[in-house]
Amino acid sequence: MSRGLTGKRVILTGATGGIGRAIAKSLVTQGAQVALAARTAESLDELVTALKRYGGDVIAVPTDVTSPDDRQRLVEKVIATFGGLDILINNAGIGSWGHFATSTEEIVRRVIEVNFFGPVELTRLALPHLTNGVEPCVVLVASMCGRKGMPAWPEYSASKFALVGMAEAWRAEFARFDVDVLTIVPGMTDSGFRKNWIRAEGKADLRFERGMTPGDLATGIVRAIQGNRTETVLGGEARRLLRFNRYFPRLTDWLLARKVKKLYAAENS
Repeated sequence: MSRGLTGKRVILTGATGGIGRAIAKSLVTQGAQVALAARTAESLDELVTALKRYGGDVIAVPTDVTSPDDRQRLVEKVIATFGGLDILINNAGIGSWGHFATSTEEIVRRVIEVNFFGPVELTRLALPHLTNGVEPCVVLVASMCGRKGMPAWPEYSASKFALVGMAEAWRAEFARFDVDVLTIVPGMTDSGFRKNWIRAEGKADLRFERGMTPGDLATGIVRAIQGNRTETVLGGEARRLLRFNRYFPRLTDWLLARKVKKLYAAENS
């Protein structure tokens, strides 16, 4: 199947972040109608102005994905404005960089609320409209941490694993409605994601500047939507790690554990 994007009616959450902005631009240049959802109205308005320079048919809907009222208002606004919905891109997310031993219940719940419950419940609201859409699909922007849990990212890994698991269940369930479910598994991206971290206490040298650009990732996501790819791993780092873990899981765990021990050796001496 090849999915055209011209005229497609899209909801994009996390629209004002680095990755979201790049996805929005890619969708607009392909002729899609896009509802931009994010928490900050000012940032959304600025993005709308920027996208309209490309002739974009876009609307801004301030949305906190953890709020039931906001989710309901988002879907209703899209249906009222565009007359329907074809694509839902669940992109909003937050992170927490630090070890479980120094984390809290509040952090766990916050990350799960934004990264898992928010997109799940938004999809629940969107599904009846997607069933009447044109070549409809749900897109879940997960992470390589959703296929291999990483140290110092316990809550984030758990939230993305849950999202990937839900996608796998949905894939079979939604088939009877002809709604496709696509999972995106990106590696490290230089997107400004640090701004959405609840804490930053890990010790590893995270060199996001060596990762993909938001534009690279957005291109990969749009191509995955057009090609209807069930699961797409993006970024050389993610592909190498997940391939190595697939064939050598115990060795991967040992190497990660050794790295953590070295990082914290000074504290334990």
